[in-house]
Amino acid sequence: MIRLIMNGLEVQAEEGWTLLQTARFYGLEIPTLCYHEGLSVFGGCRLCLVEIGEGSKARLVTSCTYPAEEGLIVHTDTKRVIAARRMMIELMLSVAPNSKTIQDLASKFGVTQVRFKIRNEECILCGLCVRMCAEQMDGRAIGFQNRGYRRKISTPFDLRSEECRLCGGCIYICPACQLRCQGPEAETAVCNACLTLDPTCLDYYNELQCWMYDAGRCGTCVREAREKKNTSAASKL
Repeated sequence: MIRLIMNGLEVQAEEGWTLLQTARFYGLEIPTLCYHEGLSVFGGCRLCLVEIGEGSKARLVTSCTYPAEEGLIVHTDTKRVIAARRMMIELMLSVAPNSKTIQDLASKFGVTQVRFKIRNEECILCGLCVRMCAEQMDGRAIGFQNRGYRRKISTPFDLRSEECRLCGGCIYICPACQLRCQGPEAETAVCNACLTLDPTCLDYYNELQCWMYDAGRCGTCVREAREKKNTSAASKL
């Protein structure tokens, strides 16, 4: 067994487990879009970022691809991690604002604006459809094309592939194909109809303290913030 520190707790992981598998085994929620248990790992959406190490040597890694290592120090919800996830959600919203999956993530992580040009390309290049077609359906009818801003997913030469059996597996697994509640003619880029409470523990601990619950449900961070405020006010009298 591999022993490591995750969010201040000593945990154990099986040989070959990733940080994402370890976190989920202990009930720690890490958001993902391009990850699926039945498919090979890709590490493309960057939502599963976690922080490893401490101090100036701490860095962000994708938990779905990074292996659990002996003695590793891992934090799944620091300010740095949350800021990176919010940025990625904002970028994905600019590409696929009609996706209910991404809109729900925006509400969950408190993303209330999109500072990038809305492109409505409706594909975030997560690669789920490509891997589903190749690994589960044994079709290999679609794949990545081009590089940089021209990168896209399509059939060879953009023609109908003879390998495609019209199984619908690519549509089934696509997070951008799930239409948002307001439909395709929504007035705003961000819905926020399901916006959750913004956890105050990030401001006081530099890390979420309610990993296994909705933000602010326990109320501990709110109570401690109030107590600190009252103590500070009393000291000035």
